[in-house]
Amino acid sequence: MSHPIDSQALDQIFFEARTHNVFLDKDVPDALLAELIDLMKMGPTSANCSPARIQFAKSAQAKERLKPFLSAGNMTKTMSAPVCAIIGYDLAFYEHLPKLFPHDDAKSWFEGKPDHIATTAFRNGTLQGAYFLIAARALGLDTGPMSGFDNAGVDEALFAGTQIKSNFLCNLGYGDSSKLFPRSPRFEFNEIAEII
Repeated sequence: MSHPIDSQALDQIFFEARTHNVFLDKDVPDALLAELIDLMKMGPTSANCSPARIQFAKSAQAKERLKPFLSAGNMTKTMSAPVCAIIGYDLAFYEHLPKLFPHDDAKSWFEGKPDHIATTAFRNGTLQGAYFLIAARALGLDTGPMSGFDNAGVDEALFAGTQIKSNFLCNLGYGDSSKLFPRSPRFEFNEIAEII
């Protein structure tokens, strides 16, 4: 039987966690990035389709490849972050369903159905992107998720020869809390939710 996690964990993941724009000059170990993926991948997706694909731009060379496609407002913070994760989704995800969902012929649900493929890949890849943020925070990393880049350019530069499309970027590291903006407002329950 599951039990609620404690308030300290909730604070770390949600209530005190913030979107960081400035990170400390502190390395994020490769082993921690591997742990992040191992945690993220456990979140549910439809038919366990798991379309998310992640590239971690950690080296100066990798960030230089990304740089031409960043908006002006995202360039400095991304180039100075210890890691920038490119969160993508694979339109060929269904090729892996015989392994990931062996209970049924799930691959046949998608073959020859490009609209169904695109919708499923984007929805579940985005869902996995949210798991990625939560997993990163749970492991003690700060995150800076963002849009503000040329998706087509990133796809050509980093995902050429694949059916992977970029969704969003997320800087990772240990944030400089002294550089945070005040927290933006959030909705009240009755503004966005209804029990029917």
